[in-house]
Amino acid sequence: MDYKFCPQCGGPLIEKHLEGRMRKICSECEFIFYQNPAPAAGVALQKDGKLLLVKRKFEPKQGDWSLPAGFVEYDESPAHAAIRETKEETGFDVKISGLLNVYGACDDPRSHVVLIIYNAEIQNGELKPGDDALDAKFFPFDEIPENIAFSSHRTAINLFISNNTNQ
Repeated sequence: MDYKFCPQCGGPLIEKHLEGRMRKICSECEFIFYQNPAPAAGVALQKDGKLLLVKRKFEPKQGDWSLPAGFVEYDESPAHAAIRETKEETGFDVKISGLLNVYGACDDPRSHVVLIIYNAEIQNGELKPGDDALDAKFFPFDEIPENIAFSSHRTAINLFISNNTNQ
């Protein structure tokens, strides 16, 4: 996004070299507009040797598959966001069992994203796509769809499968 005005006072933002890079700074109050990545969190969840994926209902990447995940809200932890997003998208209540990995991703047009993917276990619930999912289903590891929405999800899926087939 190309912001032009200060969110603090409304003054015009200008570009200046600061802290080793070009940054937008308010010409009136000197507010520094840091464009930081947005945190997102999700889960890698398996059942009977199959990985749970959700089909995206909305753009970007509508109709493509991803891990259950979404943006972290201001008042929640990444783990809570992962649990909430999984419930909203799949109907499952889950328990976090560990961290799979953390990824930086630039292929979401809404924002640069820092994606935190946890390993999780189903606690209860029934599989039912909801919220922003067209579909939710478990895929055998060797039948993962080609149309995975984001590169960070593809990398996480590959790591999860590798971790769970080389035991």
